[in-house]
Amino acid sequence: MAAQNLKVLRIRAVVNKLGIARSTIYDWINPKSPRYDATFPKQRRLGMQSVGWFESELDEWLLKRHQASSTDIA
Repeated sequence: MAAQNLKVLRIRAVVNKLGIARSTIYDWINPKSPRYDATFPKQRRLGMQSVGWFESELDEWLLKRHQASSTDIA
């Protein structure tokens, strides 16, 4: 993917895109949480106190989850 196509989403945009609570995302990225999801895309440091996620990685993760759930149903 070309660099000009990369889009970084901040936490609020990720919450809106996935339709889940902010706390759920933090659970998914915390290895100490019982809800930890090692497959969830890693956050990227944008500055001293800001992080974001590549939208393309979130899209890929969503597609893989959808495909896995479709396989489980069939």
